[in-house]
Amino acid sequence: MANTSRQFEAFARKRGLPFLTVCGGTQDSVETDGSVTRMTRRRGPIGFALDKNHVFDFAFWRHISSVEKGLRAFNPDVIHVTGPSDVGQLGVFLAHRLRVPLAASWHTNVHEYLEQRTNPMFSFLPANLRTKIGAFFRESSLSATLRFYKIAQMLFAPNQELMELLASRTNKPVYPMHRGVNSNLFKPRDSQSGAGARDLDCRPLTIGYVGRLTKEKNIRFLAELEDSLLDSGFSDFRFLIVGQGAEEPWLRANMDKADFTGVLSGESLAAAYASMDVFVFPSRTDTYGNVVLEALASGVPAIVTEKGGPQFLIIPGETGFIARTPDDFVAHIRNLADNPHQLQTMREASRAYAVNASWDKIFDGVYADYARELRNNIGWQKSAKLSAQATVATERLG
Repeated sequence: MANTSRQFEAFARKRGLPFLTVCGGTQDSVETDGSVTRMTRRRGPIGFALDKNHVFDFAFWRHISSVEKGLRAFNPDVIHVTGPSDVGQLGVFLAHRLRVPLAASWHTNVHEYLEQRTNPMFSFLPANLRTKIGAFFRESSLSATLRFYKIAQMLFAPNQELMELLASRTNKPVYPMHRGVNSNLFKPRDSQSGAGARDLDCRPLTIGYVGRLTKEKNIRFLAELEDSLLDSGFSDFRFLIVGQGAEEPWLRANMDKADFTGVLSGESLAAAYASMDVFVFPSRTDTYGNVVLEALASGVPAIVTEKGGPQFLIIPGETGFIARTPDDFVAHIRNLADNPHQLQTMREASRAYAVNASWDKIFDGVYADYARELRNNIGWQKSAKLSAQATVATERLG
């Protein structure tokens, strides 16, 4: 969500489109860069941490006057919220108060995150009872989240499954809002260094992961995968794990063949991707999987689960594989390790697939969808200036 929001800002700045972002942060500020203005309102201690850099502030409503003043001065044609966060809830309220059309995009499967995070609390219970409790939390959270999204006049989702879910449960128009990748930054190693392609006969095989090291990412599976690979008789590999999170100490204690880099960005992150041979993403809750697309752009085929958005980025046998069982992960990794020419072919196909994922194309589509709803829905016909203005009320993480 944070990356998409930053890219949306960059798109508006490049096109000279008036664009206001409202986000939470550590201090109050208003910054203008070209046609883009960012209004940051300080989060306080009355709330709870969703992640290391992501806090929900119950008292964020104290900023309503200053945010409303900023919105009135900006005079938006559309207010676009990115979810039921503290900022998003304020955005929904102000869209209603100011009678501005409201769009909302789905970025996080919070209902599945809740199920994953509450499961350890009931570890003392029998497995079947834990499953029922988890399902209760998941479905209750999903229902509450969908009630939030019903408020908007139009919705965006990153994959076909979520589009169908939102359309059927909200009866609102739902448009695709996929993700793009900076293919000039994320590219194969030979493009970065000027050296030749990686020697595929060189060992060890590098298995990569990039993302938060948290329960909802199913991150402990990496340790299970290490054990399974060793049990299968394959030992010539290393894991390269990029990211941080609460599960990092457990992973360090339970993995012998893993290197941890912490959080990387920019050229350092691009270099890490380019040094990988295969990318593994065990999450079953991600709505899209930006990191998977970044890996593909780096010429690294990916192995993902059959749940969530990443599966829609994979052309099986060409850009990676969809694994339905732990044994599938082992089989696909070993197959690529034993067939370097197939791996090289998939690296080239992965790169070719990813370079077509342009952020500009995505946001051009979003603006076109705004305009379509303005034309088709009388309640949205506040003005005809859409091509010049949009507002995003969003989270900014880190």
